Amino acid sequence: MTAQQLIAFLNALTLGDRESLLAKLEEARAAVAALGHDDLAGTVGDARGALLAGDVKKYRKKVETAIARLGHLKGS
Repeated sequence: MTAQQLIAFLNALTLGDRESLLAKLEEARAAVAALGHDDLAGTVGDARGALLAGDVKKYRKKVETAIARLGHLKGS
């Protein structure tokens, strides 16, 4: 996935089946890592961990952070 595709993918994550969201976050984490951005993959991984822990506020913040950082990658 490109940075732009990852932004759209992460923006499409909404409330829904937790297992589905976890799987999508893992897919996004792997895609970001494949682009060579391990620090950003860690942020997506943190979002997944927050969702597993039931911390919705931290989950959303981490997803929003990942989206913002991907936006910066897209522009460069």
